[in-house]
Amino acid sequence: MPRAYSACLARVHGSKPPVSFLDEMVDWALLAPDDLFLPNTAMDIYSSVVRQLGPYGIGAHRKAVMLEVLRVLAGRETMWNWNAGVDAGKAVANTSHNEEAGAFQVSADSMDLDRSLKDYALATLGGTDDATFITGMKSNHPFAIEYTARLLRITIRHHGPILHGHIHGELSKAAVKEFRGHLEILGDFPMPSVDVHYA
Repeated sequence: MPRAYSACLARVHGSKPPVSFLDEMVDWALLAPDDLFLPNTAMDIYSSVVRQLGPYGIGAHRKAVMLEVLRVLAGRETMWNWNAGVDAGKAVANTSHNEEAGAFQVSADSMDLDRSLKDYALATLGGTDDATFITGMKSNHPFAIEYTARLLRITIRHHGPILHGHIHGELSKAAVKEFRGHLEILGDFPMPSVDVHYA
């Protein structure tokens, strides 16, 4: 049965997300490991958007917050285009290592930020060279979603729309609630409530 969306179709930068994009994110989140969303003490994405989307509660809610961030981020970066390439407004010379790729505009140099990112790319894609990464970010959608989620738990500095606060005004608690409803349809095992200032 097709999922129904309303709040999640809210416009981002003037456009509405494709239902197929929303479905792929929900499909990923239903199977995503809970430890990707557990609290930490880093200045990560949950810290960045706590004023807009906090307080954070149990597992499905934390997953839904991540999906809402990814929904707005992809809308801002590429209008949800899985095959997007180099940022047209790039201020530095493009190389294969810093080349933006996919809906979330992640580049291979992000793997240099934390060993866990390179390990995840190697385990999922079978390689960590630039060409393999770029292709993976465009064609392997579950990888692109999870890699970006993992990156956002480590830093918010890789994405200008987050670092400069451009996504924050378009984030929606109603969309989080809607995502959470889709995630809880198959049942959710709650994680403990957490302090809203940590993620």
